[in-house]
Amino acid sequence: MDRRTKPRLSVSLDAVWGDKHKARVTNLSIGGCYLDTVGEVQQGEVVGFRILLPDEDWLYLEGEVRHHTPGAGFGVQFVDLIEEQEEKLKWLLKLTDEAGPDAQISADLVEE
Repeated sequence: MDRRTKPRLSVSLDAVWGDKHKARVTNLSIGGCYLDTVGEVQQGEVVGFRILLPDEDWLYLEGEVRHHTPGAGFGVQFVDLIEEQEEKLKWLLKLTDEAGPDAQISADLVEE
């Protein structure tokens, strides 16, 4: 059963969480997201992470782990969003929605 109250859109955005754990945000809503990563978390834990945006800016967010699959990733519900974070999320979701269902918004870290 899907308990989400906000629709999630497919994205492909690099992220970094905790002590430099790499992740990929694969879906996103105004209320939360899913991080595809091998790092370990506990349900109920609040995790801080940064998402690389398509304009090459970073968005810092915090979320409570709502579910996790060890070795695969975890879903978070955002906590304590400030107005600036919410505005960037709305911009990103609008960009994703306007791209259409077959397009995927992405931002990748470039290893030097």
